Amino acid sequence: MAPTNKYSILLPTYNERNNLPLIVWLLVKYLGSEYEYEIIIIDDGSPDGTLDVAKELQRIYGDDKIILRPREKKLGLGTAYIHGMKHATGNFIIILDADLSHQPKFIPDFIKKQAEKDYDIVTGTRYVGSGGVYGWDFKRKLISRGANYVTQVLLRPGVTDLTGSFRLYRKLVLEKLINSCVSKGYMFQVEMMVRARQFGFSVAEVPITFVDRLYGESKLGGSEIVGFLKGILYLFATT
Repeated sequence: MAPTNKYSILLPTYNERNNLPLIVWLLVKYLGSEYEYEIIIIDDGSPDGTLDVAKELQRIYGDDKIILRPREKKLGLGTAYIHGMKHATGNFIIILDADLSHQPKFIPDFIKKQAEKDYDIVTGTRYVGSGGVYGWDFKRKLISRGANYVTQVLLRPGVTDLTGSFRLYRKLVLEKLINSCVSKGYMFQVEMMVRARQFGFSVAEVPITFVDRLYGESKLGGSEIVGFLKGILYLFATT
């Protein structure tokens, strides 16, 4: 019998008190008793009481399922993953946004896809098959498609959706990728895929539907777009 896999789900949070109970409930619903898993919540000092909600969820679901690893202040996504990984006991890591834009119902698809050919990474794509985006206006779709297109042309990463952050990684692969990444913010997800290609890791894609966040503000603004373009040019020059 092959050893069973364990999945550590990393949930970086910042001001997600409204979304957190629902995302955790959905994770528990779709992973159920079929998979061995843990949910690691990395709250970056949210002023809205997200951590209090997380503590309540831990009380409800148990501290073997809900692991709290908060930090004092907002320190960025890449470092949140590193922090979460230090405490992860799974051999696979699943990352998704806590704002419900990524739907946990797709996680079993990721797990099945990974097992097909023992892939190192499975990434969600909005741009293939049944994938799509709901709740975005034309401008937001245009920015996303444009960013993806520019990146495809310059970096040829071998995946169709680069800026998405709904992914399953083999833990050792994620550690290597994070240690090699220099980008911050929005560019971080892109660089992860570019480095994966550089190191020759195997990557598969699963169609997902992305739903715009229900509560709270989107964190994508003009400065992020400028940073993204600078980041792409940096990767183009260095990979």
